[in-house]
Amino acid sequence: MRFAAIDFETASHRRDNAPFDNSVLASCCRTYQLPDIRRPFVCTVRVAREVWNIRPTRLPDVCTRLNIPLRHHQADSDAEACARIVMAAERAGWVP
Repeated sequence: MRFAAIDFETASHRRDNAPFDNSVLASCCRTYQLPDIRRPFVCTVRVAREVWNIRPTRLPDVCTRLNIPLRHHQADSDAEACARIVMAAERAGWVP
């Protein structure tokens, strides 16, 4: 799927280290003259701390702890890992 084809108005957002990701996304929107995207999001760093008290909460550390496969800094793998973290948290009783 092409980036421009993603419907960010209805898409569910799960991000690792969300403040950083938000700043990158805002910068990309400015660069390509796209509307700024202000949507609620789930930060997997906060989820990992809240649900399992994992520290440090770098994506590789959380994935190792939860036995989630990861090819770190590969966008598709990072995105899938974030989704799996949220799904694991929901199975553990976490409610967004």
